[in-house]
Amino acid sequence: MKDKSYTELMKISAMNRNQAKENFIQNLYIEIMLAEIQLTLEKEKLVKRIDNAIDDNDKETFLLLSKEFIELTKRFGT
Repeated sequence: MKDKSYTELMKISAMNRNQAKENFIQNLYIEIMLAEIQLTLEKEKLVKRIDNAIDDNDKETFLLLSKEFIELTKRFGT
């Protein structure tokens, strides 16, 4: 087994660090995308329920769902 030189080891180490950074950024991007998808789906469902409450003239449900919508937007910072 051939021993690697110090320079080769440093290059390998730098490549490993770069790969780790790239993986971290990629995972972070995926998490952001999933959170955005989740927010969009939850908002769409809630808006449909709010619309139904309006159509049914159900003020109590409308107020409840409106509060949920406000909390949802606060939770996701939008």
